[in-house]
Amino acid sequence: MTTTLAASPLAPSYDRSAITTGIVHMGVGGFHRAHQAMYLDRLMREGKALDWGICGVGLLPQDARMRDALTGQDFLYSLTLKHPDGHHEPAIIGSICDYRFAPEDRAGVLEVMTAPTTRIVSLTVTEGGYNIDDATGVFRADTPGAAHDAANPHVPETSFGYIVEALRLRREAGTAPFTVMSCDNLPGNGKIARTAVVSQARLSDPELADWIDANVAFPNCMVDRITPQTTPADIEEVRAELDVEDAWPVVAEPFTQWVLEDDFPAGRPPYEEVGVQMVDDVVPYELMKLRLLNASHQGLAHWGRLLGMEYAHTAAADPDIAAWVRAFLEREARPRLLPVPGIDLDEYIDTLFERFTNEAIADTLLRLAQFGPSGMPKFVLPTVRDNLAAGGAIRLGAAMCAAWSLGVLGTDENGEAIPVADDLRPFAEKQEAGDELGFIGNREIFGDLADDERFRTAYIEELAALKREGARARMRALLA
Repeated sequence: MTTTLAASPLAPSYDRSAITTGIVHMGVGGFHRAHQAMYLDRLMREGKALDWGICGVGLLPQDARMRDALTGQDFLYSLTLKHPDGHHEPAIIGSICDYRFAPEDRAGVLEVMTAPTTRIVSLTVTEGGYNIDDATGVFRADTPGAAHDAANPHVPETSFGYIVEALRLRREAGTAPFTVMSCDNLPGNGKIARTAVVSQARLSDPELADWIDANVAFPNCMVDRITPQTTPADIEEVRAELDVEDAWPVVAEPFTQWVLEDDFPAGRPPYEEVGVQMVDDVVPYELMKLRLLNASHQGLAHWGRLLGMEYAHTAAADPDIAAWVRAFLEREARPRLLPVPGIDLDEYIDTLFERFTNEAIADTLLRLAQFGPSGMPKFVLPTVRDNLAAGGAIRLGAAMCAAWSLGVLGTDENGEAIPVADDLRPFAEKQEAGDELGFIGNREIFGDLADDERFRTAYIEELAALKREGARARMRALLA
C-alpha cells in the first residue's frame, strides 16, 4: 500500500516547519527541482540554510498543474538519479516550502517578493523567455506581455513585470533590493536578465530603471544537469520502487554542475559547501558548457532525427553521429573557447559522451530539437561567427544547420514522420521551393549570417550534398 512522501523513510529529517522563504523562484519545472532546489536540500540536511526556503511562482495558466501537484503533497517531491549501470538513487526533496500561482494570486506573489526575508529572486523561464532579440541584443518591448506590463506596471503579468513592480515596492518601503539570479541556459544569463528587467522598467518608469541598474545585482551562472521530461512511466516507477504517491516526480542524470558568480549583496546560502563553484568570472565555464554540451545536443538531435532516431542515447551511441559530433567539437567549437580554470577539456568531452549514452535517462531528440530556435543562436551559431572572424573552420557548423533545415520539413530519410519541434517549417519550405536562403534568411535566428559569403556558400553546398548523399554518407564524407 502506497504512502505519502512525508511518511517515507526518504523524507527530509530536518524540521520543515522551521523553513522560511529566502528565495522566490519563477518557472518551477523539472530542471529547477533537480538542480537548484536539490542543492538547497543538501544544505538543509546539514542543518543549514533553513532561512533560504524556496517559494515557487507559476506565471502561466499551465502552471496550475505544478501548483496542484506540489501543494497536494506539502511541496515535497521525489528526485531519482538514474545511473548508467541501471541503479537508481532516489531522494525526497524538501527545500520548496511554498508556491504561488500568479494568474489567481497577484497580490500573494508580490507579498512574498517584497518581504524583507526574500533576498533572491531566481529564474528558469527558458532560453527564449527573456524577450531579447538574438540578432540585436535589444529587449522586445512590443511583445504582448511586455506591452501589458509597460501600460499596467502595478498589475504585472510577466516575470520581468513582477520583478520591476516588486523592486519598486521595496524601494518605496525602504527595503533592500533582492538579487536577481537567472539559472537559464544562456551565455551571460545575468547580463541578459539585467537587460530584460531594466528595459521593462524603462518602459513605464525610467527613473526606477536607472535605480535598478545601479542597485540590483544580476550574477551570471552556468548550470548543468540533463533532466528529461517526466513521463507516466516515471510516475509508476516511483510508485513501485518507493511505495509513495508523487504527482510529479523528477528524474535526472547523476552528473550535476553549478558555477556561480559570487555577487549577492543581500546574502546567499553557503552554496560552496555542497559543491557549487563560486567564482569571479563564469564566462569560460558557460562558453564551455554551451558550446560543447548544448551544441552536441543540437548535433545529436538534428542528425539523429534525420536518421529516424527517437532517443539521445541512441544517437550518441551511433558511430557516425558520435564521430561527427566529436569532430565538430574538436575542429570548430573547442578552438574558440577561453581557458577554463580547473577543467581538462579532453576529459570533459569524454564525460559528455558517457552522459549522452546513459540509456536510463531516455532523453528524447524531440526535447533537444525543441531548443533549436532559441538554442542554435546561442549554442552553435556563435561558434560559426567566431570562426568566420578568426578564419577558422565552419564547414561542420554549416552542415548542422543544413541537417536542421531538412528535419524541420517533418520527414526522415526512411520516409517516416519526424515529430514537430518548432514553427520553422515555412522557412524550410521556402528553401525547398528554390529560395536558397529561405531557411538561413530568418534573421531572428541567423541574424546577418546569410549575408556572409563564406557561410552562405558552405551552407548551400552542404544542403545540396546532404540531399544528394543522405545524412550518414554526408557525415562520413565530412570526416574523411
